[in-house]
Amino acid sequence: MRPPILQQGDTIGIVTLGSPLDAGVINARINTLRNMGFNIIVGQYVYSQNGFLAATAQERAFDLMNMFQNEQVKMILPTRGGVGVAGILPYLNYEIIQQNPKIISGYSDITVLLNFLSQCTGLITFHSLMLIDFTPETPVYNFNQFYSVTSTITSTNQIENPPARPLIGRVPGLVTGRIVGGNLTSFIGTLGTPFEIDTKGKILFLEETHEPINTVYRYMNHLKMAGKFDDCIGIIMGDCTDCPVSYGKSYEELINDFVVPLGKPLMTNLASGHGIYKAAIPIGAITNMNTINRTITVLEPTVSL
Repeated sequence: MRPPILQQGDTIGIVTLGSPLDAGVINARINTLRNMGFNIIVGQYVYSQNGFLAATAQERAFDLMNMFQNEQVKMILPTRGGVGVAGILPYLNYEIIQQNPKIISGYSDITVLLNFLSQCTGLITFHSLMLIDFTPETPVYNFNQFYSVTSTITSTNQIENPPARPLIGRVPGLVTGRIVGGNLTSFIGTLGTPFEIDTKGKILFLEETHEPINTVYRYMNHLKMAGKFDDCIGIIMGDCTDCPVSYGKSYEELINDFVVPLGKPLMTNLASGHGIYKAAIPIGAITNMNTINRTITVLEPTVSL
């Protein structure tokens, strides 16, 4: 299910679904969106702060459902991720969401929402920019990637890295399936819950931030024991942003020691998630990964007229 295309002059609904964000930052980013030609509607609890959460799970879910039910809103944009997004999932009405498809974009802890919405409603969602990323300093590459999936209708679309940063094919293979995944920490938090991400027959994309490599290993091994690597048909490893070396092991060494031996077609070095450069990944879209030619190709339109 493809959401309607985003065009200049459309209305964007702003929500805070996890951790709070400073009001000054929110307002500055909203001004950037307005200067780009968008109309803005702000959720009731966008500016709320309650420790490491913006508001209660019910209140954050209330804001999200209001945006899905508002006929003016074409796109829903979370202010940031943080923690706590999984807490809203039991309070969402998925039938209403399915009846009112809209673009929703984000990364970090928004990962759990993107994947579960796609999984239970069929809606293509977007591992791409959040409100915090809409600044004059944001690389043009990030905006180009964002608009390539939210504002362009083409039968195929290449997910490409910025110039001078090649994708790396580490285990040869050619696979086609729906793409799922995102932030590793958030992914782990769904295991053993009704909102667990299904990787069967899927291409699994992972990225991480601010975790030492021994912790990244722990999470990767958890996914392995949960069968997520057995189920998937291919793996894409994105950035591990500001992930310190631990016990002499780097992220690249972890990929070589742990991910390569899994034997699945493997692409690495995708600019994604928490890094400076952010590839746009349409969660749930049918995608071809060719690690020999080092291409990732979305094989269907991701939005509709």
